[in-house]
Amino acid sequence: MKRRDFISLLGGAAAWPLAARAQQPAMPVIGMLLPFAAGDPEAEGRVNAFKQKLQELGWSDGRNVRIDYRWIAGDNDRMQSYVKELLGLKPDVIVANSTLVLAALKNETKTVPIVFVSVPDPVENGFVASLARPGGNATGFTNFEYALGGKWLELLKEIAPRVARVVVIQNPGDRASSEYMHAIEAAAPSFGVQVIPAHVQYATEIARALDERAGDSYAGLIVLPGVFTAIHRDAIVALAAQHRLSAVYPYRYFVTSGGLISYGLDVVDQYRQVATYVDRILKGEKAADLPVQAPTKFELVINLKTARALGLDVPPTLLARADEVIE
Repeated sequence: MKRRDFISLLGGAAAWPLAARAQQPAMPVIGMLLPFAAGDPEAEGRVNAFKQKLQELGWSDGRNVRIDYRWIAGDNDRMQSYVKELLGLKPDVIVANSTLVLAALKNETKTVPIVFVSVPDPVENGFVASLARPGGNATGFTNFEYALGGKWLELLKEIAPRVARVVVIQNPGDRASSEYMHAIEAAAPSFGVQVIPAHVQYATEIARALDERAGDSYAGLIVLPGVFTAIHRDAIVALAAQHRLSAVYPYRYFVTSGGLISYGLDVVDQYRQVATYVDRILKGEKAADLPVQAPTKFELVINLKTARALGLDVPPTLLARADEVIE
């Protein structure tokens, strides 16, 4: 072999790794659009569960997949700009938490696959054609059965039998809140209680609604699920304690923040399930073919410290049914 040919061969060999790298497919991108503020411990718990399950399925952030987060913190204007930002990144799939977030995404794209979570009625809201066959670019996991409204009232009377008036914090613009409210009102006569709707859209309205119950030893509280109540959970729990209101909440994280009792789905577990759908979409399945799944894992959580502060004796039968008792 001539010296010139040998040098040319070496030069070509040196270029092989560069050429191979250039031909490698781009790393897939997962967008996550979350209604919480960055650093919210509840949101971090959900994201960590999602990432852990993804890793079990072979996906590692920064190694063979990239996850881009946007934290809305309850700001609708920010949500609209973040939707456009995420779509501009050309994601392979987007995870959307809540009805408002999903609606904003669906208004902007009919093609990018979306896996939603904490969306109560995706068929009625027009997000999917049916639960079994979503048919579009979105699928995911619903969060509640509206009949739980009656269950929350039942739990409130069980843990605080003297309650005769029940304030229900709800967002008047949220259709799901109205459905839960109907279930609570339907159950109220059988428990002998008066239901008092508290329509809140701003933080200042929370205090006003609960201040009206100050000194009412027969008043109780039910907090309905939603982005607004989730973001303002610490204020709600603090006001309930201040006014000595026995309160039932829809999620565990209200009780770990000092609330009395909660009954609802295990959202962290649902984020693990979201990861399985993201995995399937990244591997080539279509959102249109993945059925929307209803919640299967619910948890009852009681805060005994809060119960004692309210002077409540928690029935042993209720304690026995609890999935978690916080001392």
